[in-house]
Amino acid sequence: MKFENNKSGNGGVITLNNEIKEIGRLTYTIFPEENRFIISFVLVHPEFEGRGMGKYLVEEAIKFARENNWKVYPHCSYARSVMTRMSDVDDVFLKN
Repeated sequence: MKFENNKSGNGGVITLNNEIKEIGRLTYTIFPEENRFIISFVLVHPEFEGRGMGKYLVEEAIKFARENNWKVYPHCSYARSVMTRMSDVDDVFLKN
């Protein structure tokens, strides 16, 4: 599996791919003046659901945010649910 981060301006898409096709994607928006990274949407294609692929995408987004000293606001309900269950994100998790 391989992540690819396609950032354009103040937004972008992180995709997760296997050797053949896309497994899923996470879209985001960045507000650099506020040091905010917003997770807008997480999608895992149906044939890959139930294997933790969405969580991998959220973890990759958190890693990217940490590298840039941004706080993460999970606008997406799935991402919020994942982050709520993680014990190591208090340093970046914006809850409101």
